[in-house]
Formats: sequence, C-alpha cells, structure tokens
Amino acid sequence: MTGIEKTRPFFTRGALAVLGFAAVAAAAFWQTPARSAEDAVVIPPPAMDEKAAPGSETAIFAGGCFWGVQGVFQHVKGVSKAVSGYTGGAKDDAVYETVGTGRTGHAESVEITYDPSKVTYGQLLQVYFSVAHNPTQLNFQGPDSGTQYRSTIFAENDTQKKIAQSYIEQLDKAKLYPAPIVTTIETGKTFYPAENYHQDFLTLNPTYPYIVYNDLPKVANLKQLFPALYSEKPVLVLSASN
Repeated sequence: MTGIEKTRPFFTRGALAVLGFAAVAAAAFWQTPARSAEDAVVIPPPAMDEKAAPGSETAIFAGGCFWGVQGVFQHVKGVSKAVSGYTGGAKDDAVYETVGTGRTGHAESVEITYDPSKVTYGQLLQVYFSVAHNPTQLNFQGPDSGTQYRSTIFAENDTQKKIAQSYIEQLDKAKLYPAPIVTTIETGKTFYPAENYHQDFLTLNPTYPYIVYNDLPKVANLKQLFPALYSEKPVLVLSASN
C-alpha cells in the first residue's frame, strides 16, 4: 500500500459528491480549523522579481499534496486559474495511481495562471515558501512521502529560474527556517492536469480530515500574513470549465 492510499484514499467522482454532501452536513461541528501540521514562516519578499506588467503568465509549483497547494493559490488575487496536476514525467504516466508509485518522475504540482500586474512571480514564490508548504522537507510533505511529493519549482523560462534561484539563496542566508531549503528547480518539463475529482478538492471537501488538519490552516495563514493578496472567493477549475 502506498503513502497516498494510506493518507488520501482513492475517490471516484460519486464518492467525492457524497463527501461534499457530508461536508455540508457536518459543517456545524467545525467552527475553526485544527492546528496545522506545518506552521507558516514569515519571510521577506524576493530581492529579485519580474516587472509588474499586464498580461497572462503561468507558474508551476510542487510542494506535497496538490490539494492544499491548489487551495492556497486559488485564494490569491491576480490568479485566474490554479490547476492540480503532474509534472516531471511522461504523459502516459500522468495518472494518479501510477504517480503514486513514486517511480514516474512526476511530482504532484499546480499550474498557476496569473496577471503580473496584480501579482508577480516573486510574490507567488513568497506565498509558496511561506504558507503553501515546508521547503525544508526532502521528498516528503507532512504525512505524505515519496519523490512525487518533492518540493520543486518547475521554471517556465530563464527569468523564472533566475528569480527562484536568487530567492532560495536569499532565504537560506537569512536562516529563517530550522533547516536548509531543499527545493529544487526543474526546467523543460510538461504539466499534465490531474483527474477532475482532484480539482477544487479543498473547497468541495472542507471537513475532510486531511484537509482540515493539513490544508485549511494554510489558507488561514495566507489571509493573515498576506491580506493584500488574499481573495475570499477562490477561483475554481470545475466551475470555470462548466
């Protein structure tokens, strides 16, 4: 049995619908999210960043289970879409159960479409390193272990690569974390969207125990630490596709 099966069982779309209904029914029992498995880290903005210009760009981040990473960036102003998926391996292996073996080269990742005039790549990185995941954990994140949960930035171009490299060096020198940052930077990799039942999982299943403990506090931390970037209404994948 893989780590995914132990901590995040496979769900069919019908099962998720049941979970969503149960979430609504149980909402009264959850007044505040539980303490997160990982605390946020207050960090400065990157010294190097892209120019704030209108347009549309994409960024791809991997930092453990894509449910929480997607959920965080769906609440960031300037982000028009955040899609859960797989990056780092072949197209034919971009399947949840196959990626879960840890032998495909893929990482669970999130492709973020954003407007640099509203939120820059550097600001997205600040959220990524501060609240979206723990960048000091090598090939695991919280309860999930394996290379598919690695901390990786999939740079789309040389500018993103330089900004990410500079920021990692900046944060390591500042010694704001209890251990060195292990986040890697990979280039030339293709993103493949995950199955529909993984999209918008945090929003659709707010009382699912894994989400309550590991991911809802990340969204709460985003709201607390980055109020100017926080959007109360998430940008959802499934509603947009419908």
